Amino acid sequence: EKKPVILPLRTWKLSLKNLSKCRLLTLYPSAYRIKRGAYSLIDPTFLHSEEDANLLFEILLAGMQIPGGGHDMQIADEELASLRSVVKLEVICEDVLPKRLSDIRRLTAELARRRRPLSWPDFERTMLTLVYAAQTLARSGSRQQREAWADAVTQLFRVLQKDLTPS
Repeated sequence: EKKPVILPLRTWKLSLKNLSKCRLLTLYPSAYRIKRGAYSLIDPTFLHSEEDANLLFEILLAGMQIPGGGHDMQIADEELASLRSVVKLEVICEDVLPKRLSDIRRLTAELARRRRPLSWPDFERTMLTLVYAAQTLARSGSRQQREAWADAVTQLFRVLQKDLTPS
């Protein structure tokens, strides 16, 4: 009678092992860490409807900036910045997106190896990472920095283009 107990324990142990592997292989591991003391912000996504997509487009057109180095996301339009739904976008841009060039290169290498389409949250984060990389490219000073960030922007664009192109 002990075997039925051992089998479920083994199954549970194997599923925990697989879960930890999945977490290691995730594209945006920081999305699964508790942010700002809010459990609801684990694995945050901004886009849930067409209205959200329109709002994001409006925020981007208003000149949203995603600075690196621990600075807060900036939205020039105070009315847009004060919207409640913008909180999740701030968490994504400030806490989830990779900001170092080495992290973005790791991400693009992982994305290039993928054979499946991106999940909706990963597509959203990749698109926002592209926005961040393009803004960083525009602020880059040296030629070497501009070339490195231009390569990152190109790689991210190709990944998104591939994901949107039917196979």
